[in-house]
Parts: sequence; structure tokens; C-alpha cells
Amino acid sequence: MIVMVVDDSQFMRNIIKNSFAELHIPCIAIEAVDGEDALGKLAETRPELILLDWNMPKLLGIDFLKRVRDDAQYKDLPIIMVTSEGSRLNIIEALKYGATDYILKPMTTKILKEKLVRIFGRV
Repeated sequence: MIVMVVDDSQFMRNIIKNSFAELHIPCIAIEAVDGEDALGKLAETRPELILLDWNMPKLLGIDFLKRVRDDAQYKDLPIIMVTSEGSRLNIIEALKYGATDYILKPMTTKILKEKLVRIFGRV
């Protein structure tokens, strides 16, 4: 599985990558430090899943989400927000603009597994 991990925190990107390893899910992790970086890497890497932070410099995760969902070729690409933005309004906004699911930080491997099963039907 090719997974794009978009977060300005290297620590958080490592946690997410390690979670896939703990779940024994072979993956190629494409890392992006913000939304702009992710947009630049999106077409060339063709990820099967994006894990996306909300608060990042240059381009917020929600704005990245809107841009990606505006492009028809990515309408079915699963995008999970992984963020500390836990207000009901933020969750509603993300889902409104096409987030597939939402994980609040701190993220656990168990929660990631539940979301992956919900999206892909398996782990």
C-alpha cells in the first residue's frame, strides 16, 4: 500500500509509519511536511491512502482536502484527517469537504486499524 503521510511534525509522521509496521501492513510511506508539499507529490506518487493533519504551515490540511476533492481523479481516494482539531465543527467541516474519516491525536494503532478496516474491509 502506498500511503501519503502529511504532517509538519516528523515525530507524528514516524508514529503513523510505525503504526503500519505494528499492524504488519506493508506500505511505502510518502512523507509531506505540509499541504503544498503534498500537492506537489500527489500526482507522481499515486497514494492509495492519505493521512492528513489539519494545522500546518503554507497550506492547511482542510485546504489541501478541498483542492484534492475538487479534482475528479481523486474523488475516491481515502483521506483520513489525523489532527488535534477535535471540535464538532471541525469534524463536520472535514467530512463535508470529503474526508473519509477522522482520527483525533494522540492516535493509537488500535484506532488506525479500526479506520482501515472500515475503509478497506480488512487490514
